[in-house]
Amino acid sequence: MKLTMKNLDNQDAGEIELSDDVFGVAVRPDILARMVNWQLAKRRAGTHKAKGISDIQGTTKKPFKQKGGGRARQGSLRSPQFRGGAVIFGPVVRSHAFGLQKKVRRLALKTALSAKQAEGKLIVLETAHVDEAKTKLLGARLAKFGWESVLIIDGPVVDENFARAARNLPKVDVLPTLSREEMYALVRSPVITEKSTAASEHSQVTFRVPLTATKREVKAAVEGLFKVKVNAVNTIRVMGKVKLFRGKIGQRSDYKKAIVTLAEGEKIDVTTGV
Repeated sequence: MKLTMKNLDNQDAGEIELSDDVFGVAVRPDILARMVNWQLAKRRAGTHKAKGISDIQGTTKKPFKQKGGGRARQGSLRSPQFRGGAVIFGPVVRSHAFGLQKKVRRLALKTALSAKQAEGKLIVLETAHVDEAKTKLLGARLAKFGWESVLIIDGPVVDENFARAARNLPKVDVLPTLSREEMYALVRSPVITEKSTAASEHSQVTFRVPLTATKREVKAAVEGLFKVKVNAVNTIRVMGKVKLFRGKIGQRSDYKKAIVTLAEGEKIDVTTGV
């Protein structure tokens, strides 16, 4: 499908081709509900706690003798039937998070985007860039769209002037495609070996990345963290070896490394950090 691009003055700026596999799927409210419940469950602190029998401070003496008193036998004043006693099967500190398959999460995102596209609420901006960080000027330009609330998603790095200008606009959020925490999770550590040091002379840097990381995600993370231009990313999965450690045989875990080729003139000093 084709969608008309807009500039910040709400004027046509050409057309863009959108994939029907992402923006044209059938809307699934059940999938969206599962995704929302999954996100809300992860937010819960889970710090609820009731005192069990072992958490109650008090005497361990038997309240009264077993027989002859005409009352029900009791063994402890910390029991739940007494005032100030324990709570049986009460809430404990725990995580409410649960698993959700990656394919379900992807389908939920496609469903949300398709629903916005069907309602005419999906707009592709030509660029999210302003010359000066003035909230009043940007607010006047965005008012031409008639938005009550909007989420603007830019590339891996948001234009600084645009982000500062939109910071004080109510119900206007500006986010990169990857958060900084996600970038750090993707680029775990540099790989410093004799081979990688020799490759650095040809504008290549090697990083250790998660097994599930894609080339596109690694490229966006490196460009966002180090403010450089990346030409290509190659990934290699290194299989774990069987090693003998203190007389015991063990298996090293598999890991993946990404060889990042930088554009001409770009450089990353892995010894200084980010």
